[in-house]
Order: sequence, then structure tokens, then C-alpha cells
Amino acid sequence: MAPCHLLLQTRTAPRMKKFAKILLACLCLLLASVAALLGYSEWTVSDARHYTYDDVDAVPYNRVALVLGTSKYLIGGSPNHYFKYRIKAAAELYNNGKVDYILVSGDNATVQYNEPRQMRRALIQAGIPASAIYSDYAGFRTLDSIVRAKEVFGQARFTVVSQAFHNERAIFIARHFGIEAVGFNALDPSAYQGIKTRVREVFARLMGLLDLYVLDKGPKFLGEPIVIGGPAPCQALSTIGASQPCLPMVPAAKPTPAPAVSAAKATSAAVSTAPDQVPSGAAANAPASPSAAAP
Repeated sequence: MAPCHLLLQTRTAPRMKKFAKILLACLCLLLASVAALLGYSEWTVSDARHYTYDDVDAVPYNRVALVLGTSKYLIGGSPNHYFKYRIKAAAELYNNGKVDYILVSGDNATVQYNEPRQMRRALIQAGIPASAIYSDYAGFRTLDSIVRAKEVFGQARFTVVSQAFHNERAIFIARHFGIEAVGFNALDPSAYQGIKTRVREVFARLMGLLDLYVLDKGPKFLGEPIVIGGPAPCQALSTIGASQPCLPMVPAAKPTPAPAVSAAKATSAAVSTAPDQVPSGAAANAPASPSAAAP
């Protein structure tokens, strides 16, 4: 009679093989499903390329350009060409009269890491007037930047500035929220420099579909409306979070007090005034009529 453990091995070996086959089949099915979803998201989002432009002369006019954020430097400290080419593209739009204002939107995670501030400084160095640049410090994701451009900055149509693959996803999101956005494609870095970004973009497109159609996500912050082109009171840098730094307000000039008139002179002037004339002192103190009141 065979020992018990030999009988157990004889019976469990086929079961383990069957379980391994089932597990392998499930894994293959899962990978095939993920590949299908990635392929579908790539095909769906890429359709937005019809709203993007490579030639600045072909770009339709919009009042505002939205520059999507990225860091100025890579982790190793070398310059980020994605940043460099987006700044160049935004300046090209402005200098060719395709936009009147530029809204830079990006992450403001820490005091040291501030994408909108870096983009603003780079645009000013490129010759763009500071008064034409607005900053969105709560553009943590592409979805946040797009929706906030409409809900906070009041733009129902604008030109997105980024690389072509990023513009496609941004415009897809914008059209989902009823925003008439087009894209101006900045230059792409070399394939070697951008391989990691391209791979990440494949999964970002899938997550974008999940955010819109499954998770129904919105921006992390909204806030008070900001009028592009209109002045607003400035805030100290220590108080700026998601708010907009703005043009300094010029304090109103204080009115110069009128010289005092002695009682004797006032009496003399009143006596010498003709009946159909009103003394200057009385006119100054008389209440304004409704027709003369300022609106």
C-alpha cells in the first residue's frame, strides 16, 4: 500500500496544473482587456488632432492662449525642452496677433516648485508684456487647467499650447465640457528625450477617459472668478495660493482742500452778488440734483 503523502501528491498534481492554466488564462485575458482599453483610448483621444495646428498662420484667432504647465528643468537639472518649446510657441502666437492674453496654468506644489511662475518669467524674458500674462496656480492636472480656464477665468474658447500628443488629450477634455478649444502644437523634443513622456501619455489617455466617463472627476479647486483683461487688487506673495497675482492698483490721489475763506469776505461776497447769481460757497454746499448726480 502506497504511503499517504504519495497518494496526496498524485491527486493534487493535476489540480495544481489545472489551477495554473486557469490563472494564466485570466492573466492573458486581463492583459488583453488592458491592451484593448489602451487602444480604444488612443484612438478616441487622437481624433482631437483635427483641432490642432502646426502652422501659426493657420491658427484661428482666440482672445486667450492656455499654456499647459511643465517644469523648466528635469530631475537631473538639465533644461526641459518641453518647457522651452511651449514658451516659444506661446510667444509666437502672441507676436503674430493670434491671441491677446496668455494664461499659464500648472502645479504650484511647493514654494520651490512653481510651474506658472517659471512660465511667466520665461514669457517676460521672451518679450511678452507682463500685463498680458495671467497665472493659474491650481492647474494640478490637464483637466484642472482646462475646466478652470472656463469656470474661473471665463473663457469658453481658447487656444491650448503644448506638444501635439498633449494637445489632443487637452482638447478632448475641453470638448467634453463644451469648450471650443483648438491647439497650437509646440515642437517635440527628440524621440530619445521624450520616450518616457510618450509612454506615460498612453496611460494618461486611458485615465482621462476613466475620469470623464466613470469617475466623473472635476477640478480640485475652483474659486472666485478672475476677469482676464481687467485689473484686480494685488496680494502679497505669502498669501497667494490658487489666487491670481495681478497688476498693482494705483492709489487714488487725495483731493486738495480748498483754501479757507474768512467770514467777513464771505459776507461781502454774498452782499455783492446779483439776485440771479448763486454764491460760490452756496453752490459748493448745495445738494446735487438728481439730474446732475453721477450714475
